[in-house]
Amino acid sequence: MSSGTSTEVIDIYRYPVKGLSPERLDKIDVEAGATLPADRAWAIENGSGRFDPEAPRHLPKINFLMLMRDERLATLETEFDTGTDTLTIKRDGKQIARGQLTTQLGRQMIEQFLGAYMKDSLRGAPKIMRADGHSFSDVAAKCVHIINLASLRDLERAVGKPVHALRFRANIHIDGLAPRSEFDLVGKDFQIGGIKLRGLDRTMRCAATNVDPETGARDLAIPAVLERTWSHTDFGIYATIQEPGTLAVGDIFSK
Repeated sequence: MSSGTSTEVIDIYRYPVKGLSPERLDKIDVEAGATLPADRAWAIENGSGRFDPEAPRHLPKINFLMLMRDERLATLETEFDTGTDTLTIKRDGKQIARGQLTTQLGRQMIEQFLGAYMKDSLRGAPKIMRADGHSFSDVAAKCVHIINLASLRDLERAVGKPVHALRFRANIHIDGLAPRSEFDLVGKDFQIGGIKLRGLDRTMRCAATNVDPETGARDLAIPAVLERTWSHTDFGIYATIQEPGTLAVGDIFSK
């Protein structure tokens, strides 16, 4: 931890639909052994795929629309109402599609829009998927994704320009730790507010981080900079929630 400063939660985000916009949260109740509620609860299958909602299992992200390959998704502004499971899609501030994903008609409205908008990326008709208790995370483990903003500032110095924190699509942004010291948390227990977590693994970055989350431009080479500067492509960590509780912006980190 940096001398004379506390480490605290700066931002909390969840991504209700894999590959689409985040929802910023002030606080959220969490359960042990789970993701943030509703995080990656929905995904858009790219053509006829292997996901079976009756027997859900983790599949590689290549099966779904995602920023690593489908950067045009970043040009869409999306809002998701977790109370009604309604997805609203906007572009340049104007609504262009809306549908309640728990209804067949609502899913069709969104699928038809994406079928036209993402046609150059599709292997077949897009299909919105969900299964009770399943998260379409990039990793099979039920966990949360944490980045350290001091590490981000170090990365910005290596890149030579600002790097938007949302490129990394993490759930929790913390500040106050020394740069890259979050890697030391892997395999160890720590607290954020009243919640106990355990570091699970470092996050290996892919080409999705090269996409500007506001413009959709593929304008940086983040994994290459990480490899050139630190001899690895890791940025951030995954952690498992060990005890239920409430996670909030301003919560203090402690070991």
